[in-house]
Amino acid sequence: MERDNSGAAQTPGALSHLKILDLTRVLAGPWATQTLADMGADVIKVERPKEGDDTRGWGPPFLTGADGAETRDSSYFLSANRGKRSITVDLATPEGQALIVELARDSDVLVENYKVGTLARYGLDYDSLREVNPRLIYCSITGFGQDGPYAPLPGYDFVFQGMGGLMSITGDPAGEPMKSGIAITDLLTGVYTSTAILAAVEHRRVSGVGQYIDMSLLDCVVTISSYQAINYFLSGRVPQRMGNAHSNMVPYQVFGCKEGEVIVAVGNDAQFRAFCGAIGRPDLATDERYATAGRRNRNRETLIPPIAEAMLARSMGEWVQALQAVNVPCGPIYNMEQVFQDPHVRHRGMQLSLPHAAGVDTPSVANPIRMRDTPLRYERAAPTLGQHTDAVLRERLALSDERIAELKAKGIV
Repeated sequence: MERDNSGAAQTPGALSHLKILDLTRVLAGPWATQTLADMGADVIKVERPKEGDDTRGWGPPFLTGADGAETRDSSYFLSANRGKRSITVDLATPEGQALIVELARDSDVLVENYKVGTLARYGLDYDSLREVNPRLIYCSITGFGQDGPYAPLPGYDFVFQGMGGLMSITGDPAGEPMKSGIAITDLLTGVYTSTAILAAVEHRRVSGVGQYIDMSLLDCVVTISSYQAINYFLSGRVPQRMGNAHSNMVPYQVFGCKEGEVIVAVGNDAQFRAFCGAIGRPDLATDERYATAGRRNRNRETLIPPIAEAMLARSMGEWVQALQAVNVPCGPIYNMEQVFQDPHVRHRGMQLSLPHAAGVDTPSVANPIRMRDTPLRYERAAPTLGQHTDAVLRERLALSDERIAELKAKGIV
């Protein structure tokens, strides 16, 4: 059993037996490997010498170190790389490629997000590396996948929110198509990727061999069209932007109040009856036009105006209290400051403070996974560029200090 800095015993993480070689940058891949690191996996992040991960420079804001100087690490980079060890390797050189081959020989999983065919030119593709490690699980993340007419093309999250249909159903009906306020395609691809990797790990436990995983950002965002896609398949009608209204449930939207706005999310008939009583309009619940979810959806044009009028009678805070008292799903619209001041969010420990090599603690947001017997561990912030190069090369490849110095002199690491 491991021990923390105080000497107290710690339960090993659920994935503490896994070694992950992370050749990804930007967000989708790093988000996936951060999830694995949170669960205890040893994640070695391979970065380019000097430049590192693109997102290190995606600021401001940047972390300020203990000396008062601004570091090279942006909030974007810090958000997706905690718990990892960073090494620098020039993959374009034969000696750098040889180092990756040796690290892959001793790894359980390799994750990469290079353009299709790039790593094959370096001898670092799956077919090459499985020759040295048949148990290797090799996951490629690209914009469009490994095959198809768009496979060679680059792309960022924004592009896929548009191509995947998400923007066509997001935003004000009278306005332009709107992207999400976060890079949702990257993040959900990271979640799907970590799920796929863990499935492959379990299959390897049974079969004894690794496998190849092909993850596409476009595939992932098309997948989450979910019920909106099925709405289209069943009805033949193309879903449109509805602002904060819901395509299938009514009332399920934002309502203005005497002060502020409130989210009301009525999901069934019992909740609708309770809601109507709370707003002083029990007659709406007994009106046959609104008696069922399907009828409310078909008659939303006549239902919403009287509800909107009734909601103007109280403030947002008063409505939240009143509706929660009768178990109607509702809530305020917070900004980021208010999110992390909320007593429930604070109780759940969603804001973290982690030690950084710059001599300061850096903020982070906790992983939502809660495991009783193998709790997630947050021990260190995202690494500085190449922070662990020497240690990893000594530990994993048994290289001498002289050999490491030679590689550094050549610019290989």
